[in-house]
Amino acid sequence: MGFKPEDFGGGEPDELVHRTQLSPNCNERALPVSMVVLHYTEMKPVETALDRLTDPEAGVSAHYLITEEGEVIRLVPEHKRAWHAGKSFWRGIKDVNSASIGIELDHPGHAGGYREFADAQFEALVPLVARIVDLYDIPRANVVGHSDVAPPRKIDPGELFPWDRLADYGLCLAKPKKLELGDPFQNDGAFMLALERYGYDITDGPKAVEAFQRRWRPELIDGQVDQQIGAILFQLLLDRDRGLTR
Repeated sequence: MGFKPEDFGGGEPDELVHRTQLSPNCNERALPVSMVVLHYTEMKPVETALDRLTDPEAGVSAHYLITEEGEVIRLVPEHKRAWHAGKSFWRGIKDVNSASIGIELDHPGHAGGYREFADAQFEALVPLVARIVDLYDIPRANVVGHSDVAPPRKIDPGELFPWDRLADYGLCLAKPKKLELGDPFQNDGAFMLALERYGYDITDGPKAVEAFQRRWRPELIDGQVDQQIGAILFQLLLDRDRGLTR
């Protein structure tokens, strides 16, 4: 496309962005962009979230906020480091804020009556993520939820986020369709080591398992290692080792 990160700054015309409301809560990146992190706001109405994300006293922000009606609002230019992930970790990266684009989805969250994500919101999210992934050559495995990078603290965007629909566009990894038979891990400890190898922070084991379940087996989230999630994790690692995913 010939775009540069600085092209998506404070005030330039952008066909994917409806308006800009810049947040002071940002600084310089220390790492190149290699991730997209999706969040929900857990605040209603959306103006409440906007106020917080642009309040210097709050000290939080994101690059974009997408309303339930599909309005895309730029809060921080992409070449800047937004403060959305907090204490987090993914695949060896401890400064996730420096390495990521953060996108907040206007949503009541689990505290406000958790529900499906609006179609208009998802339809606005897809081209935005597609451009970001293309511009920075982001691996599909690095398009993740806040819960993936901060399992001890966060559960957003949660089990109802349509990862399968996003995967249909090739913008994140799809759940493996073919699983090897049998139990690939001898015990829970072996599963946890494999989970760490895949990229998760396993400091809080049950929360890390819950985060994995929330992403890959959302119909049952209990923090317990079982044969099904073991098979899913094994296949994800196998596909990666075979060079079938990135």
